[in-house]
Amino acid sequence: MSETMPKTTPNIPTFMVPSTLDAQRLFHGRGHAYPGFEYLSIDWLNPVVLITLYEEMPEELLLPLAETLLAQVKGSRSVQVQYRYLPRAPIELLLGESVTQTVVEESGLKYHISLGRAQNTGLFLDMVNGRHWVMEHAQGKAMLNLFAYTCGFSVAAIAGGASKVVNLDMSRASLSTGRENHRLNQHDTTKVLFEGVDIFKSFGRIKKHGPYELFVCDPPSFQKGSVDIKRDYKKIIRRIPEFMQPNSQIMLCLNSPHLSEQFLHETVALECPDCEYIESISTPEVFVEAMPGRGLKVVIYRYLPKVE
Repeated sequence: MSETMPKTTPNIPTFMVPSTLDAQRLFHGRGHAYPGFEYLSIDWLNPVVLITLYEEMPEELLLPLAETLLAQVKGSRSVQVQYRYLPRAPIELLLGESVTQTVVEESGLKYHISLGRAQNTGLFLDMVNGRHWVMEHAQGKAMLNLFAYTCGFSVAAIAGGASKVVNLDMSRASLSTGRENHRLNQHDTTKVLFEGVDIFKSFGRIKKHGPYELFVCDPPSFQKGSVDIKRDYKKIIRRIPEFMQPNSQIMLCLNSPHLSEQFLHETVALECPDCEYIESISTPEVFVEAMPGRGLKVVIYRYLPKVE
């Protein structure tokens, strides 16, 4: 839980002061709910407070914000800024210690975080409720995890008692971090497979490791030369009958601001009508969106093939 910190000056946005050391977002300007700060996000990655800018922020505002964060966020030792509007999204130390690697906790689980090596740090904070859901529903199940990145869902699944997890992602480096995340949590890695492959060229391999009782698909919206989710999501959804056991559970994620949850429902209805909608998983309250449907969408289905 967090509490709101009052503005210290008229120019500094209201952000959340964390009451725990768990990794979390403190301010979500990207949701356009805070006029004038649409370009700004702030994350707590103990002991680092990371300011992310999607356009230039005046220095006379940035430095006071950094000073306020360092003073108000208990346990912070470093305030850094990532310039996402610049090529390669560089990170700069503003105040405190230089920290390029850290281990954060979320709901009792640990994850490696890297600052400055890639555009993303290693853990998507808006997906915390999705990881909770997986942990709660994984007991005794074999799980397929597509676009696994650093295997956050896999870590949650094994922590929740999954019998096996198969992780697929094109990035072998991300999967390597995923393996280390499992080791960090002292998991039995003989239950976890890591496949660094092009998912759209590997459906046979996916089927070979199945069938599965739990399926998570969290694709990028667009990746040049490999993924255009508006075009490609249907290619995955129509394969569900090949991969999944009857009565299995399916989590489909969508993080495109230009596609609504209805896009997922329509695609499922067309490509795998034996899937029954169960519920939608919300994001944490801090991820407020001024325009509903533009943020992360996570929907749960159950695969219930008709008996002939």
